[in-house]
Amino acid sequence: MYKVIGNTQTRAFRVLWMLEELGQPYEHVNAPPRDPAVVAVNPAGKVPVLVVDGVPITDSLAIMTYLADRHAGLAFAPGTIDRAHQDALTQLVHEEFDQLLWMAARHSFVLPEEHRVPAIKDSLKWEFEQSQHHLLPRMSETGPFLMGATMTIADILLAHCLRWAVAAKFPIVDDRLHDFGAMMFDRPAYARAAAA
Repeated sequence: MYKVIGNTQTRAFRVLWMLEELGQPYEHVNAPPRDPAVVAVNPAGKVPVLVVDGVPITDSLAIMTYLADRHAGLAFAPGTIDRAHQDALTQLVHEEFDQLLWMAARHSFVLPEEHRVPAIKDSLKWEFEQSQHHLLPRMSETGPFLMGATMTIADILLAHCLRWAVAAKFPIVDDRLHDFGAMMFDRPAYARAAAA
């Protein structure tokens, strides 16, 4: 059984959601960053951590890719053109959505107060809007997922970022993204992960 360490207000939620989608059992340790339970397996104190056979794996995207490949689900086969497109979408969402939201969080409450630059959030919100315009032409027209009929880790990553954006008051500028988020948040596996 997997052990997931990290609370659901963090990127650990993505891992829990993915495990629910894959139908894999897990133990959840609901610990915040830098908690002793986290530091014991990740000296950096960052979450999530997935413990597999006593071995910790860190970074939500690395964990998600590992789970997808191990269970042959939520991903196209490595070495295929579809996988290359999936990985490109995943990287786009990670670099142009997740990282902007994380930078805003750092300047809101993560960094020591004397190192925060609250004014940076205006430019991050503008950049977040531009990132949506980069993504929209790459979304499948047939849906319901980013790549059409097949759900991948890119879908979970994007949906989590959209939820995070709403909480952070970042603009979501297109109805397609609102509809995508609503569809993803209506999934039973999402509800089970949220209840963890």
